[in-house]
Amino acid sequence: MRTLFLAGVFLASLVASQGAVVRLAPEFGFPSPGGKAQSLRSLRGQAVVLLITKSPDSRAFRKQLKYLKEIYQQFASKQVVFIAALGEGEGPVKSDIPFVLANNGPAVASAYGATEDFTLVIIGKDGNVDYQTTKVCTPERVRDVIQNSFEVQEGSRKE
Repeated sequence: MRTLFLAGVFLASLVASQGAVVRLAPEFGFPSPGGKAQSLRSLRGQAVVLLITKSPDSRAFRKQLKYLKEIYQQFASKQVVFIAALGEGEGPVKSDIPFVLANNGPAVASAYGATEDFTLVIIGKDGNVDYQTTKVCTPERVRDVIQNSFEVQEGSRKE
């Protein structure tokens, strides 16, 4: 009986520790609007929506842009930064959302393990990967992940 109890405690602590695992977003560079070199680290304190695609003309990329456009205004005041990492070409990203282009899109894709044609990554204000998927996300899902990130960060500062 004691062995069973200890096994249960061990499993519970293992599950709890798995929930606490965070993944620091891999570093990459991009030019600022003024042309200076910046890094992802310089954006700590701001949420980042990173779109990784082989081509800005891919169907999934264009569909995600359409969904992001629906919620862009909601996060403009919270200084959410939108970055695109392109595997082919230099852009531009045809969108009303002001995208920054990551330097060396293929290296960014590799750092994030993006092997599909399209990957969406949401990086929280703390610099951790909050969400990563190869599927196009609805505006509601993107909004929920970003909003949750802001709430978690606010909650951790109060404690």
